[in-house]
Amino acid sequence: MTQAITNKSSTSNRRSRWKNYFPLYLLMIPGVLYLLINNYVPMFGAIIAFKDINYQAGILGSDWIGFKNFEYLFKTKDALIITRNTILYNSLFIVVHTVIAIFVAILLNEVKKKFLSRFYQSVILLPYLISMVIVSYLVYSMLSVESGLMNKAILPLFGIDSISWYSEAKYWPYILTLVHIWKGVGFLCVVYLASIISIDTEYYEAATLDGASRWYQIRSITIPLIMPVIIMMTMMAIGRIFYSDFGLFYQVPMDSGALSKTTNVIDTYVYRGLMNLGDIGMSSAAGLYQSLVGFVLVIVSNYAVRKFSKDNALF
Repeated sequence: MTQAITNKSSTSNRRSRWKNYFPLYLLMIPGVLYLLINNYVPMFGAIIAFKDINYQAGILGSDWIGFKNFEYLFKTKDALIITRNTILYNSLFIVVHTVIAIFVAILLNEVKKKFLSRFYQSVILLPYLISMVIVSYLVYSMLSVESGLMNKAILPLFGIDSISWYSEAKYWPYILTLVHIWKGVGFLCVVYLASIISIDTEYYEAATLDGASRWYQIRSITIPLIMPVIIMMTMMAIGRIFYSDFGLFYQVPMDSGALSKTTNVIDTYVYRGLMNLGDIGMSSAAGLYQSLVGFVLVIVSNYAVRKFSKDNALF
């Protein structure tokens, strides 16, 4: 009798819970459908990386060729250069972006006048919203041999002869880094600023009463409390370390062949190969390779984070 009453009560609770959450389940359906259609259904396309695509036979009817499409990436003489460039540029971007974004976010948090704070945030974020095509022509207006600001106004001030920027590869690691920081640091800065603003001010008030300097408060309160966000953003960047900003490496150098030694990365190499050969199997193989390596790097980096601080790990 008691068991029957208990079962009836449990069933009643489940019905009540289902009734309460039913509107939320309905609201969730569009998001779940979008996630499945946009993120999971396209994964079927990964099979193209292992096929010799015949457009008449379709994807499933095309011949299976195993890992032959991957040879395009690994057996080329440029494999070392494009892999080196991709990893080194992205590693540098991750470190420099993170440091500068945190530094600027802390400075912005010190601006107490609301109008000035909003103005500085808008100015810093604005480059992030500009198309890379427009950015490429802004850079060209600076570096053009015939009419560029550098060659016509700045270098003559120091008695330096004009430089043919688009044929000198040695300058481009610095140029690309500066352009990437200028364009992208604003978004990351806003993320860190939001984290800093959310810190309870009582921590700073207690530290001030104890005589802690501003620098000490930053080191002991601000940085530790935004560390989970820093780790999350860094791991997201590590997951895409084999992806490059195509516009940065293709549009900004104006696709100059003389600069390929320092501007050719996996994405630009695959794009040029696709344009010349028209083989989507090779480009799919490159995309699958980038995704798998990024996935493995996220797992490894998360494991490393768990070793030092379990609370800050993503999973």
